[in-house]
Amino acid sequence: MASGWAADGAVQDQIDSTISDAVAKARSQLNHGESATHCAECGEPIAEARRQALPGVRYCLACQNQLDKKSLPQAGYNRRGSKDSQLR
Repeated sequence: MASGWAADGAVQDQIDSTISDAVAKARSQLNHGESATHCAECGEPIAEARRQALPGVRYCLACQNQLDKKSLPQAGYNRRGSKDSQLR
């Protein structure tokens, strides 16, 4: 069946690419190695339970919360290249 400009399975390819990008981004943000004993931001001691739960942690809970609030969500973009998006 003809599907216009998109190849068969293009929608699923778009979904798969979006998921792969999100997984790659999440993996790149994981901490690695040994946890720090003191926060890299404020210098306060990091709780032992936090260091055991999150290998490679570098920030205390308060500073990590502030850093999480500052990080902006990544905006999505149109992978399909639909006719409508090309006319704009």
